[in-house]
Amino acid sequence: MKQKMKTKSTKIEFKSLELDVLNTNGESVEKINFDETIFDGKINPNLMHQAVVTYLANKRSGLACTKTKGEVRGGGRKPWRQKGTGRARVGSNRSPLWRGGGVTFGPKPHSFNKDLPKKMKLLALKSSLNVKLHEEKIIVLNELTSVSPKTKDFVKIINNLKLNQDKIRLVLVSVENNIKLGSSNLEKVLLCRADDVNTIDVLNCKKLIITKEALKVVEERVKKCL
Repeated sequence: MKQKMKTKSTKIEFKSLELDVLNTNGESVEKINFDETIFDGKINPNLMHQAVVTYLANKRSGLACTKTKGEVRGGGRKPWRQKGTGRARVGSNRSPLWRGGGVTFGPKPHSFNKDLPKKMKLLALKSSLNVKLHEEKIIVLNELTSVSPKTKDFVKIINNLKLNQDKIRLVLVSVENNIKLGSSNLEKVLLCRADDVNTIDVLNCKKLIITKEALKVVEERVKKCL
């Protein structure tokens, strides 16, 4: 079922579209200006909500299954005769009223999938990026290469960026094996590719860390819907 695009949006203001680009030591190496066509301050809460609901619905497997009266094993023989016993009439000991019987209106396997047009997904991503920039929760890294696979070395980078207590989302062009190994034991560090990042990825973190190259990839994706 396709959803209709909701156009209600609000306008927010940024303190600045210029941000420091940091290295892994937490030092500023240059300045970067965000693209004004993408970071224009326009956010659409309804659209972001639709994108999140669609993403979570599509993750559901829908495999819950219960048996009806006709599917439960046994129950072929009538427990007692219809009349004369003084008890309520019953045709099967697998009735939903009996213990061990079938389930009335129980869940059956079905799909929870929802369709959301690609343009709506990208516009929702654009809104979420504007929200993060407005909250000053975006950190741009110069690069993240030649990283040691040891967790303690990855923790040093996080401490240098002063993010040791925050849930962070690290957006990269490609996730190298060393980065996976170094962050695998850190519950609050979540990795994501720039080609795959979506609205819920951006919103579901305290800090969004993105490399310069990954930022360009995300901006190019969003520009396709403008």
